[in-house]
Amino acid sequence: MNTLGNYINGQHTESNSGRVAPVFNPATGEQTRQVVLSSADETRAAIASAQEAFAKWRAVTPLNRARVMFKFKALLEQHADELAEMITAEHGKVFSDAKGEVTRGLEVVEFACGIPHLQKGEHSLNVGRGVDSMSLMQPLGVCAGIAPFNFPAMVPMWMFPVAIACGNTFVMKPSEKDPSVPLRLAELLTEAGLPEGVFNVVNGDKESVDVLLSDDRVQAVSFVGSTPIAEYIYSTASANGKRVQALGGAKNHMIVMPDADPEQVVGSLMGAAYGSAGERCMAISVAVCVGDEVADNLVKRIGEEIDTMRVGPGVGLPEEAHMGPVISKVHADKVKEYITSGVEEGATLLRDGREFVCKGNENGYFVGPTLFDNVKRGMRIYEEEIFGPVLCVVRTESYAEAVQMINEHEYGNGTAIFTRDGDTARQFCEEIQVGMVGVNVPIPVPMAFHSFGGWKRSLFGPLHMHGPDGVRFYTRMKTVTARWPTGLRAGAEFSMPTMK
Repeated sequence: MNTLGNYINGQHTESNSGRVAPVFNPATGEQTRQVVLSSADETRAAIASAQEAFAKWRAVTPLNRARVMFKFKALLEQHADELAEMITAEHGKVFSDAKGEVTRGLEVVEFACGIPHLQKGEHSLNVGRGVDSMSLMQPLGVCAGIAPFNFPAMVPMWMFPVAIACGNTFVMKPSEKDPSVPLRLAELLTEAGLPEGVFNVVNGDKESVDVLLSDDRVQAVSFVGSTPIAEYIYSTASANGKRVQALGGAKNHMIVMPDADPEQVVGSLMGAAYGSAGERCMAISVAVCVGDEVADNLVKRIGEEIDTMRVGPGVGLPEEAHMGPVISKVHADKVKEYITSGVEEGATLLRDGREFVCKGNENGYFVGPTLFDNVKRGMRIYEEEIFGPVLCVVRTESYAEAVQMINEHEYGNGTAIFTRDGDTARQFCEEIQVGMVGVNVPIPVPMAFHSFGGWKRSLFGPLHMHGPDGVRFYTRMKTVTARWPTGLRAGAEFSMPTMK
C-alpha cells in the first residue's frame, strides 16, 4: 500500500507516528493508498522549518517573490490535467469540475503575482511642516492553513499563494481524505524556485491541528470547514494569540421571483444544487419560490431534469457524468439520514436518491439527486447543512417573506435572486444579511481579486479570504511618521503633539 508522508524543508519525509488513515476512491469504494497521521513532534518540525526559512524569505524583494509565483502559475497550467485527475481519484467529482477547481485556485496565484503593487502601503508627504507619514505592510511570520476535503486544490490556493507572496512561510494541513494534491503542489512550488522550508505540508488529524493552533511560532491560521470545527479553530487559535480566519458552514438560498426567466432558473439551479454532488459551501440547497405557481412549475421542471441526469464516476464514461459520488460511505449514510428525516418531518419527497446504485460501481459512495417540496422552517433539512445532492423547495407568499427567511437563518454564506426587475434586485443586494450575493448568478463566488467570505455563523474572524482582505490578513501594518530637521531642536514640548 502506497503511503503518503509529509513535505518538510523542500523534500518528502516519512512519519514515525505509527498512525495512518486510509484514502479511498469514492467512485469504487476501493482503498487506493494511505496517508500518515503525523505526531505533534513532526508537526512542530514543520513549523521549525518554516520559522527558519522566514528570516531569508521575508528579505526577498516582492518582485522576486512574484517571479516565483509566475513560475508556479505556469507549472499549474502545465499540470492542470494531472491535478484534476488526482482530485477526481480521491474526491470523486467529475473531471471537468475538478479542472474548474484547479483554474479557480490558479486565479488566486495570478492575483498573488501582483504583490509588488498589493504590498506597497501608503505615503503622505507633509502631513505637517517637514513631516511625512508612510505605512509598511510587513509579513507576519509562520502561517498555517487547514483545508477541507471538498476542494483539495482550490482552498489551499486560497491561502498559501497570498501568504507566501507577502513574505510569510506556510504550513499546510490538508484533509486526510484527499491529501495527494497539496503534496503535488508543494513539489511544483519547489520546481518554481521556492526556497526550502517556505512551504511545508503536514498530513494529520486533530493532533496536528492542535499544535498549529497552540504553537507560539505560528502567527496566523486559515481554516475552511464545518461551523462547529470553525468555532473550535477560531476560539482556540485566538486564545493563543493568533490571527484567525475560519470559514464555516452554509445554507444557501436562491429566491425565484415570478418574473424570472424559467429556463435560466432551471439550468442554473441544477448545476448549483447538484454539481459536485452538492459538496460545495456555495451550493444552492434551498430554492425559495415566491408564489405557488412559481413553485409548481419549478419542481416539475427540476424533476424532469433530474430524470435525465447522468450520475457516475468522474472519469471513464463515454459521456461525462453530471455528478459523481460523495466523499465517503459515512458521509453518504449521513446524507441519506437527512433525506429520511425530511420525509418523517412532513416534506414532500419528489425524487429520492437513497436507493441509487451506480451500475459497474456498486460499491461507490453514490447518493442520487434528491428533490423535496413543501419544506418548512424548523425541519432539519432546512435548518442544517446537508452537504449532499439534496434540493429543498420552500414556498412563500411574498418577496418580503423570502428575505426574512434568509436573514433569520443562522448561516449567511451565499445567496442569489433570480428576477428581471432591477429595483427588486437592487433592494435585495442592499438588505440581505449574507456575505456573497448573486443576481441571476446561482453561485456568486468572487473572483480572486475580490475577497471570499460569509456573514453570521459562516465566518469567524473579521477578514475574508484572498483578494484585498487576504493581503491584509497576511500582513501587519506599521505606520512611520518621520521628520528630518535642518538643525537641532532646542527644548522639550509637553503638550499633545499636533501637525501644523
